[in-house]
Formats: sequence, C-alpha cells, structure tokens
Amino acid sequence: MESSFFLLFLLSFYSFIPKIISTTTDVITTNQFITDGETVVSSGGTFEMGFFSPNGSTNRYIGIWYKKILPHVQTVVWVANRDTPLTNTSSAVLKVTKEGILVLSSDKNEIIWSTNTSRSVKNPVALLLDSGNLVVKDANDGNPENFLWQSFNFPTDTHLPDMKLGKNFNTGLEVYLSAWKNDKDPTPGEYTLHIDPTGYPQGIIRRGTRVSARAGPWNGLRWSGAPAPLQIQSSIYTFRFVFNKDEVYYSFSLINSSVLSRLVLTNNGYIQRLTWVDRTKSWHLYLNIPLDTCDTYSLCGAYGSCVIDSSPVCGCLDKFVPKYPQQWDTGDWSEGCDRKTPVDCNKEHVFLKYSGIKLPDTKHSQYDKTMTLEGCRQVCSRNCSCTAYSSLDISNGDKGCLFWSGELIDIRKLSGRGQDIYIRMDSSDLVSETGSNRKKTEILAVSFSLLVAMILLGMILLLYVRKKKKLKLEEDFELPQFQLSIITRATNNFSVNNKIGEGGFGPVYKGVLEEGQEIAVKRLSRTSMQGLDEFKNEVIYIAKLQHRNLVKLLGCCIQGEEKMLIYEYMPNKSLDSYIFDQTKNKILDWPKRVHIINGIARGLLYLHQDSRLRIIHRDLKASNVLLDIEMNPKISDFGMARSVAGNEMGAKTCHVVGTHGYMSPEYAVDGIFSVKSDVFSFGVLVLEIVSCKKNRGFVHQDHNLNLLGHAWKLYKENRSLELINDQLADSCHISQVLRSIQVGLLCVQQCPDDRPNMSSVVLMLGNESLLPEAKEPGFFMERMVLDAENSGLQTESSNNEFTISSLDPR
Repeated sequence: MESSFFLLFLLSFYSFIPKIISTTTDVITTNQFITDGETVVSSGGTFEMGFFSPNGSTNRYIGIWYKKILPHVQTVVWVANRDTPLTNTSSAVLKVTKEGILVLSSDKNEIIWSTNTSRSVKNPVALLLDSGNLVVKDANDGNPENFLWQSFNFPTDTHLPDMKLGKNFNTGLEVYLSAWKNDKDPTPGEYTLHIDPTGYPQGIIRRGTRVSARAGPWNGLRWSGAPAPLQIQSSIYTFRFVFNKDEVYYSFSLINSSVLSRLVLTNNGYIQRLTWVDRTKSWHLYLNIPLDTCDTYSLCGAYGSCVIDSSPVCGCLDKFVPKYPQQWDTGDWSEGCDRKTPVDCNKEHVFLKYSGIKLPDTKHSQYDKTMTLEGCRQVCSRNCSCTAYSSLDISNGDKGCLFWSGELIDIRKLSGRGQDIYIRMDSSDLVSETGSNRKKTEILAVSFSLLVAMILLGMILLLYVRKKKKLKLEEDFELPQFQLSIITRATNNFSVNNKIGEGGFGPVYKGVLEEGQEIAVKRLSRTSMQGLDEFKNEVIYIAKLQHRNLVKLLGCCIQGEEKMLIYEYMPNKSLDSYIFDQTKNKILDWPKRVHIINGIARGLLYLHQDSRLRIIHRDLKASNVLLDIEMNPKISDFGMARSVAGNEMGAKTCHVVGTHGYMSPEYAVDGIFSVKSDVFSFGVLVLEIVSCKKNRGFVHQDHNLNLLGHAWKLYKENRSLELINDQLADSCHISQVLRSIQVGLLCVQQCPDDRPNMSSVVLMLGNESLLPEAKEPGFFMERMVLDAENSGLQTESSNNEFTISSLDPR
C-alpha cells in the first residue's frame, strides 16, 4: 500500500516539472510559438533556430545555427536580439502576430525584438528555410519569394549562400555584415563589410566610419584587389555580381548543396571563407582578408604602391617621388607621393600605363559601360579633373571605362593578377622614355668604345676601395663616438666585477656613464677574427635599424686597437635565463609569454619586411632575446646577420653559422638561408617558450625525438596541452596556448615553402581565425646536421650563448 502511494506521489510530482521539447517543425504560426528549450528546424535539416548563449556568457539570444554539425560545434550564423539580450527566459516567447510581425517578448510581455512589415496578410507564418533564411510570409501565397520580411536582409556577421550583400536603390535598403563585439557578445562590434556604391561599387571593410581594408572594384571577373581564393570560380561555389539601375549586390551559390560554406566578418576585422570538413569535424579556413600588410587601406598614401616582397613595402609609382622625403624615410608613408613633373592641363600631357596593380579607391570615380579603351583616353584627356582611367570590364577583352578624379589612393602591386591603369602625366615624362628608346642604337654603337674605359675606371675604383677599407673603421660608421676614457671610467677600467659575459667576439661589460645611464659594452678581442666580422656586421646592420623589439645600439668606441660597441643595458638579462630555469620561469606567466612571443614576431617582421634593409638574422635563439625592465623582448646579436637586396628572399653559403637546435634543415644541410630560416628559428623559440624545454638535448622517456618531434607527436594525437609547462596551468588561456603551439609547428615545417612568412605569423598570433594544418616538422635536424658536417660543409655553431646582459654585475 505504501509503495503504491509513493509511486503515485512521484508520478504526480513529475507531472508538474516543465518539459523542454525540441520541435521538428520549420514554421511558427500565430497559434504555435517557441520558448527557451524549443527549436524549429529547416525542412532539409541544415539549420536550426532557438534560444542560445554564446560560450562564456549567460545571456540568452534568439539565433540560427547549423544543425547538421551538432554536437561537434554550434556555429551561429544569425542573431535576432543582438542588442537586447535576455537574462530571464522563463516566460519569453517568439511568436507571429496576426499583423504578420515576428516578435520576441519577455516575461513581462515587453517587446525585446520584432520585425516590421508595410502590408498585412490573412495567414502569416514564420518559416526557417533550408538556406538559413528566416522569412515571414503568407501561408496561402503560392509565390515562394513573396516575403513580408526576411533575415537575409538583416544579416549579422555571416554571409550565407544566395544571400545578397549590397544595396537596393529603389527602397534604400542596404544589406551588410556587422561583426560581433567579441566571441561572447553578439552586440554589433567595430567592423562592418559593405558593397559601397559610391562612385563605382567596391567591397570595403570599415572600422567605425573609417575604411580599414578594400577589395577593390568589380572588373567583370573578380574584385580587383582580392586574393586568388576569392577570384576564381571554385569547385565548391560560384559567385555573382549584379549592378544596374535598381540594385547592386554580390552573392555566392554552392555547387553541391551538401557542402557547408560561409563568409564571416570577425570581430577583429577579417573576412574569412570557412568550409566544413566532415573528416576532421571542423571548419577549414580557405580565405583571410586582409591577407597581409599591403591590404591596409591607403598604407602608402596617394600615388604610393605597396609591394609585399619589397623592403620597405611602400614605394612611389614610377615618375613619382615622396611628397615629404624625410617623413617617408622614417616609415611614415601616409602623405604619399607627387609627380616629379606637375601636370598643367593647359599644356601637352600624356597617359602612362602602369600594369599589374590593384585599382585605386573608386569613391571619386565615374564609369561608362560601353566605351572602348581609346574612347576612355579621349574622354579623360578632355576633362582636366580626370586623373586616370582603366578598363571597367576585362571578362571579355577591355570593355567600358572607369575614370578617376583627384588623387589615386590604396594601390598595391599584384603579381600575376593585377590590372592596367593609365595615369595623366606631363608629356616630358613620355619624351624621356621614347627618347631613350631612339638613342638606344647610338648608345650601343658607342658602348663598346666606352667599355675599355669603364674597365680601367673600375680597376682604379677597386684599388681605391681596397685602400679605403684600410682606413680607420670609424670613418665609415654613422654612429655616435664614445671616448675610450669615458668607457674606461664607466666600466671601472674593465673590471672583472663588471664583466657580464664573453663570446667569439670578446668580453661584455656592464658600465654606468657619468649621467647615470647604464650601458653594456661589447669589447672586441684583438685575437678574434670571428669577432671582427661580427663587429662589422653589428655596425653595418643594427646601426640602421630602429624598432622597439630590437636592442638599441647607442654608439661605438674606436681608438687605436680598441674597438667597442655600446648598447642599452637590459637589466632582466636574456630570455633563456628565465624559460630554462625551474625557479625563474615562474616569473613568466602566460600573458607575459604571449607578450614576448608577439614582440619577437614583430621584431622579425621589421627585419624581414619593413626595415630599410631586408635582414636575415641567422642566429635567433632564446639567449639572443633580451628583456628590458618591463619584460619587453629585444632581438640582439646581429654578428651573423646577412642582408639580401631588392626582392630577394635568401641566398646560399658554404660557411654555415648559427646554433644547433635552431637552424632550419635546408640551412644546416645545404647552406641555404632565407627569411624562412628565421621563421624556423622563431617556431623553435615559440615551442621552447611554451614548454620551458630546450629543443637541443630534449629527452623523453617514451621516445628519442627532440622537442619539435615531441610537439608534433602530441599535436597529431590531439594532446598538445601536454606540452605546456606546469607553471602555466593557472595563468594560461587554453585556446591561446594551443594556437601558439600550432603557429610554432607551422613555422618549423620541413619544407621552407610551407612555412608562413612573418607577416602571416603576426596575423595568426593576433586573431582567432582558423589555422591551416601543420605538416611534418624538420625534427630530424640533428641527424641531418651531422651528415652535413661529414660531407665537408663547414658548420660553425654560435658559441656566444651569453648576451650583453646575461649576468648581474657583482
């Protein structure tokens, strides 16, 4: 009897518990609504709509997400009440009113969010289509496109297939993407993506009201400045651009409807093309814009052209010069360039052709869809305000015209995919070109007779240069000179108590100048030939480099046989003294390590791309990264650095220098060094910073791999977190750590071509976009180095493991 009564009580109690159901319908009617816990699912099962909370947030929103990929990941593609989150959804409902308005109301019956409509229907319903489009329509209307309202007209951060981004000129409605504020908050953030119809339409990213990046105008085939993945019709999707008197829009369609692909505007301003790969159960990144530094809007100013493989990246177009040369030389290119010869419309002028570029900003442009290229020239020539012209449509020859007025802004060189533009110039610029061509025959006739004279002159100059090299080194150094007496006093007569290290070039001392400034003095040993070469390298390179993440050379002292370099003193010594010390590595929590990794990356990017010289360091390692009083990293020791000219990326040597454990395979074995050699060293350094273990000499009880091999093994087994040093457990952000490890592994890939450049590395570290899969690293480097030595290659290992601030003065 008692057991029967107890069972009846449980059944009665259960009947009062609210039930959370998940509907299988794709429609909301005036009589059927959804509450928190209930969802609607599109007819094909691709999308689902309901209440959700972003990761790390308790706020509730109405959103649409991919159902097919649950439970692997919830990818939200649209949010209704992004400005007005709910904290209590116990009585919140999403319903359709009799007037045909979709309404989200709270427990107090307050309207949290709603759609709008200008007409009424008899039987309104809200329907979630299998395209991800949420529509409100008349259920009795047989027209599948006759909507009262649709979410595709009000997207959030995601561009889905068959959604039109652009503007309707009749209604004034603009459809654009608006990024989330952050991963936890779908409130509109700083960045928006538009198809801007001002002038001739172009794709732009805005940060607030300011343009931050630009894809360029549509040229009949692609966006003029878009990277290759966005230009071509792929096997996954096709795209469409429509521009007429009624509307302008860009859309893409999937060739295979079973594929999931989307375009997303991230909260840090990147456009990403993501496609779901079922094998890995993850989104793979196929496109990331901005692609590199040159995608920064108007980086080089008016008539400046950005060339990503040049150093520095900004230069003036041919026959243009920097508007403010001194400002330009310091790396401030914002004011751009001017013509060498100003154009006077009352005098004769010409149009010079510039090829292979991303077309300039079309905000101040006009167009004609039917005119020929010759017609373009004639029209532009008659209009004094016309600065330049180009073909509007290159899909089938050159058709139509695009005219610019005012200055030409946001130009970059595009290898193999740029366009031609014709810029108005003074006729003397053309005369100088054609005149040189006419005289070419005459010059060739005279050149042979001059050849002998030039050879003689060359021999004289060679003798002069050799003699010049014998002069004192200080005559060639553009550095402040310190008197020997000042340095002697500063170092207490080079006291052994002031000595803080020694290497192949000689000893290093700490000193204090009379005004109290602490310095580090690198004193060249009189018997060190290696030191003399390193001394010259330091002066040649670091004296011309200025960056917050490079150690600062204050000057030199050359007097008699004494040759010394004077640096800023780094009180926190070198990075290796922290990460490889079981006690001191506790000082470097994860935020400090991220700061150090990013600083080293920015310093390397400056060396490889943004400095006046393209510098390859060749000996990047933990002991050559110094830390200032605020733990800012400074790359030091340029004794083994090499510069490469112009657009060259590297060179080959038979005299291999560097430190085992940090040298890339192609350098250690074949003597081939490049910017990718430094990238490899950086990758090793990142993995050492995360693990607090040295790559060279790494020992593990389960295998004989070095640190790179160990990290790769864990990565392939989805166990990368086991690489983290125990001291980081309390301070690390798991996603940041995993990202750093994967970036490190991308940098140490066996093939140099697979490694990213430092521009890409800085972008990878600075955002949360999906990373490419890392391939096998060069983790047999140690064995390969031995082979190289046995084969006769001269491999010189850097033995100056100390730094200019490696020890405290005693």
